[in-house]
Amino acid sequence: MLVGVAIVSLLIFLYGTLALKLGRLSITMPMVFVVAGFLLGPGGMNLLQISPGTEGMKSLTEITLALLLFADASTLDLRQVRNDASLILRLLGIGMPLTILLGTACLLGLLPGEGLAFAALLGVILAPTDAALGLPIFNEPKVPVRIRRALNVESGLNDGIATPFVLLFIAFATASQTHSHGNWLTYALLEVVIALLVGTVVGIGGGWLLTKAVGRGWASGTSEQIAVFGLGLTAYFASLMLEGNGFIAAFSGGIIFSAATSNRFAEPTEFTENTGAVLSLLVWGIFGAIAVPKAILFSSDWRPFAYAVLSLTVVRMLPVALAMRGAGLRTDTVALMGWFGPRGLASVVFTLLAFMTFKDVGKPIDLLVAVATWTILLSVLTHGISAKPLSFWYSRRLAKATEPLAELKELPELRERRRFLKGPSRG
Repeated sequence: MLVGVAIVSLLIFLYGTLALKLGRLSITMPMVFVVAGFLLGPGGMNLLQISPGTEGMKSLTEITLALLLFADASTLDLRQVRNDASLILRLLGIGMPLTILLGTACLLGLLPGEGLAFAALLGVILAPTDAALGLPIFNEPKVPVRIRRALNVESGLNDGIATPFVLLFIAFATASQTHSHGNWLTYALLEVVIALLVGTVVGIGGGWLLTKAVGRGWASGTSEQIAVFGLGLTAYFASLMLEGNGFIAAFSGGIIFSAATSNRFAEPTEFTENTGAVLSLLVWGIFGAIAVPKAILFSSDWRPFAYAVLSLTVVRMLPVALAMRGAGLRTDTVALMGWFGPRGLASVVFTLLAFMTFKDVGKPIDLLVAVATWTILLSVLTHGISAKPLSFWYSRRLAKATEPLAELKELPELRERRRFLKGPSRG
């Protein structure tokens, strides 16, 4: 086991050393660590002897997502988003629900025997997007700010929005397995309510206290980073202590903290963001070690792979096209926005969480893991490879346009998320 841990540690060092070079070759962080996890895990050389029951596995994956949810929410400047809220509202208010519904319908068509709970859970697990898998789009200044802003904010918020639905559908599926149909909805909704209350108290109280402390000179730049990190963990663990959902508490706490402090602590939040991003390297490795071997067992079944293709094309692109009707955007812009809906860390954590939860109640879960895993793997590969050439292609097409473009509306840049993964912008 120590040999495997030592190799993973070395890979983290090597990736940090070569990240920009690998990025220029369209080799992304998830590609590296998924492959490493698979080769080192039980499906490969078995140097990392981990399983869903390994102590601390569930806690690590959950804390990683909680930190990133808090960081994404607390660094979002709502005042800047209001400058051009229409595209974001279309993506989140129309595109995301349609994506979940269409994904559920496709799954029921491909796997009718698995039932509605299975289809709905997978539909929502695979709805959130992850901007980290398409960095060249966000790092290419010739792609209009308006488009990059919309996709950036969508990916920062849709995982938090998806969380309560993942919770509800896991509870629904678990109740279906254990035949405890009576109170599952009540308990699930109670978890959501408790989490929202905790997030509100932590966000307002923490924001007020930190603002007062900074105003009186009681905190330094470094201690502000520690304070924000602790606040994110407080929201998560306080909610769990009160039997609420930690993810929802972290996400709602981050939004309220940002609003309560007028986004004053966006820079100190980088420590929390970077810590979560480093932990995500390990989560991708866990995914490669645990989920990928399960998916390979279903390699003879065409349905998981067929759904993966549908999920990344029709299930994402059609809802985005419908959501953007009347927005005045070019067809190639809408196609680009539809294509760049990569499935990333949130889908990985939700998949692992469902796997571990259902394993505890004895529910067969291998097919769900296979469908989610093939979708995520295909996304990691295709979005990682296509991001750079498509961003160049799209920017060249816009440069040739002669008519006034709605895409070119002048807007301020939003703060980049996961900045330590980004390279220098092209001039």
